[in-house]
Amino acid sequence: MRGNMYEYMRVGIIHFMAFPECMKGEGPIEETIEKILTDEYFNAVELSWIKDDKVRENVRKMLEVSHVSIAYGAQPRILTTGYNLNSMDEDLRRKAIDTVKEGVDEAHYLGAEGIAFLSGKFEKENKDKEMQLLADSIGEICDYAASKGDLMVELEVFDTEIDKKSIIGQVSDAVAIAREVRRKHKNFGLLHDLSHLPLLGETPEEALLPIKDYLTHAHLGNCVVRDKNHPAYGDAHPRFGIKGGENDVEEVKEFLKVLLEMGFLNTEKPPIVSFEVKPQPGEKPELVIANAKRTLNEAWARL
Repeated sequence: MRGNMYEYMRVGIIHFMAFPECMKGEGPIEETIEKILTDEYFNAVELSWIKDDKVRENVRKMLEVSHVSIAYGAQPRILTTGYNLNSMDEDLRRKAIDTVKEGVDEAHYLGAEGIAFLSGKFEKENKDKEMQLLADSIGEICDYAASKGDLMVELEVFDTEIDKKSIIGQVSDAVAIAREVRRKHKNFGLLHDLSHLPLLGETPEEALLPIKDYLTHAHLGNCVVRDKNHPAYGDAHPRFGIKGGENDVEEVKEFLKVLLEMGFLNTEKPPIVSFEVKPQPGEKPELVIANAKRTLNEAWARL
């Protein structure tokens, strides 16, 4: 593969996964974000809620100085609260919409170009109804985001049966929801994660090619599927190459290869491609981050 990878993508990292003590919007947020922003390997960073107004202001200042692209992940706002954008319980659905809207405000304040979130668990007998409720929820969020400028709204594709058990999901459902929402909302796209492919039982070609016209964002991560007794079983985003895991250099290479061939990775408007890696108990975040960088460097070199 000729060319520097930074010509084709903006390499990012999800702050609240690399430093999970910040997942709930509290903890050593300033210190850990500074560690990322002073690492020139990254020209993008993905942040989530910051509950303290002063800390949020300080982070905004650091971001302005650092010259990085910014994305916002509202997943913690949903996963830590139990809210659900496709819930048949209207109160839970409304709370989910409202918290994502709060995330839109925060994303706009921090200078993010997009906000991502996930769909909720579903009841199979009510799937059609919940798919429509999800489309309605996303549409309302898209309208609100559009009122803030050109903020992109992105739905992340998760697993359907093992861990998060989200309604989106299988590639056919991802296509269906994207097609429905895009009819009225051009500021909507899909986010897919390498770590979710083994959980869905899909190859990169199967998962990515059908959503070519809707994919706006990608993550690189690992998972454990085959051993239910493994401490990182499910959607735990362990380091690349962990014993019993699914993804390492070769899998990252194949994922990037498909993204490149379908035109997602490109030199005209390079997208954000971020590591989603989480230290397991006893592991230092800095070592897990270094592991991820080495993995991507080698994968790119093999293309």
